[in-house]
Amino acid sequence: MRLPRLPRLPRLLAVASLAAAACAHAAPDGGDAITQLLAERGFLAQPQAASPAGPSQDRGLMAQVRDTASEMVLTAMNFLGVPYRRGGDSAEDGFDCSGFTRHIFERSLGLVLPRRVDDQASAPGLVPVSREDLKPGDLVFFNTLRRTFSHVGIYIGDGKFIHSPRSGAQVRIEDMRISYWTQRFTGARRAGVLHPNPTRTASTPAAEPRAAGALPAGHDLRQP
Repeated sequence: MRLPRLPRLPRLLAVASLAAAACAHAAPDGGDAITQLLAERGFLAQPQAASPAGPSQDRGLMAQVRDTASEMVLTAMNFLGVPYRRGGDSAEDGFDCSGFTRHIFERSLGLVLPRRVDDQASAPGLVPVSREDLKPGDLVFFNTLRRTFSHVGIYIGDGKFIHSPRSGAQVRIEDMRISYWTQRFTGARRAGVLHPNPTRTASTPAAEPRAAGALPAGHDLRQP
């Protein structure tokens, strides 16, 4: 089933709403980094000077990031709008889904992930986590090509993830709670450097070998 693309306004509102979850540890001096980024992308009006009368408002939704997971989310958001390209793994050439996650993990953590989606799901140094325990920076996997791990993105908080979806689309943020993604979610993985002692789940499926002649993982023209 092909779903319509998200309208621009709800998509931009989603960007703003996720910031609070992605920035669980706020610095006391406000949210200049994220505010400036979203303003530059045209998602918000240019940030104004802090008002002494409203410190909670100044710090609130756009609180400045300082933990590693939130830095990763901020890095990923820098690539919003980069076009999808099959086999791509750079902002200049475009990204496919696994090229995008590989680029962000290497740039943010210095952790070089395998190139293929199913190999990322079984990569050393990553551990399974349950959907209920998702935190910003976790890899989230989906079955979009009748293979357990055929699409991947990065969880950013508030039930949303960022990914490079399909040919003709761009890096964008989507809600995992819509039926398309809920029905296709197959597991999540976490780098230990992000959140120590993640909750493991025995029900998370193991990586499956690619069938002979199958297309490279991460390409589903039926995505919304």
